[in-house]
Amino acid sequence: MDIYFLGTGAGMPTTRRNVSSMALRLYEERGSLWMFDCGEGTQHQVLQSPLKLGKCEFIFITHLHGDHIFGLPGLLSSRAYQGGVSPLTVFGPVGLQRFIHTVFELSETHLPYELHIQEVESGVIWEDEQFAVTALPLEHRVLSLGYRVQQKERPGRLDLNLLKEKNLLPGPLYGQLKRGQDIVLPSGEMVEASSVLGSPIPGKSVTILGDTRPCENAIKLAQGVDLLVHEATFMDDKRENANEFGHSTARQAAQIAVSAGVKKLALTHFSSRYNDERMEELLKEACELFSNTVLADEHMIVTTS
Repeated sequence: MDIYFLGTGAGMPTTRRNVSSMALRLYEERGSLWMFDCGEGTQHQVLQSPLKLGKCEFIFITHLHGDHIFGLPGLLSSRAYQGGVSPLTVFGPVGLQRFIHTVFELSETHLPYELHIQEVESGVIWEDEQFAVTALPLEHRVLSLGYRVQQKERPGRLDLNLLKEKNLLPGPLYGQLKRGQDIVLPSGEMVEASSVLGSPIPGKSVTILGDTRPCENAIKLAQGVDLLVHEATFMDDKRENANEFGHSTARQAAQIAVSAGVKKLALTHFSSRYNDERMEELLKEACELFSNTVLADEHMIVTTS
């Protein structure tokens, strides 16, 4: 599980950074990817990446500002040309369905795959046996959501040496034990799964926040996660500007990371006022509070480890 950043700028694209979009790659876990936000030009960024839209299972939209959704209609309409024929669900705030349907109606766009649009507000918005996704509202000028992706606890590893001693070779019985099912050997001996399985493996967790001022829901969503992706539109000398427009500074993002006890912080959504030299100052500002901080960049991969 890792994050591939497609756009890390705020407000409008520049020659240095595109606007907001990222992909949570779950290739090992599900053979798929989940996208978060889809600003203008996102499909061009995808074309310059190793990502395949055919593997996109879900898209999560944090809020309806243009730098987070203006690339969505184009990406949805061209997805099939990149092998995307499986059903796709787009999650986001109220108004998302009207936005997509209006664009498609006026442009007479017809998709060759099933598109499901789910408008959400708060709580667990999707869950299966592997993952749960929780959304909570943040504090911005419009409804802006944060998402927490929690992988569920996995069975421990099989004690291969012990199984070898019982003359049990790899095969279907291994799968049954891995699923916690007791088995009976040809000799009649019963093998309890609990006797050959190690301790359960904790699942990984990622929190991706939309645009926001510092708020309690940001801390709730990020509590103890392996990776927090937080906006850092400004440096701390622009704290008043950040508050006025519903954004955060790098230092404020780091404080959220400290308060939530996260393991790693990735900053994104940077104002175009900051060149590369100023970006190093922005990073230093965050690291003074939370040392395990990285600055996201275009086509950069940030892992959960």
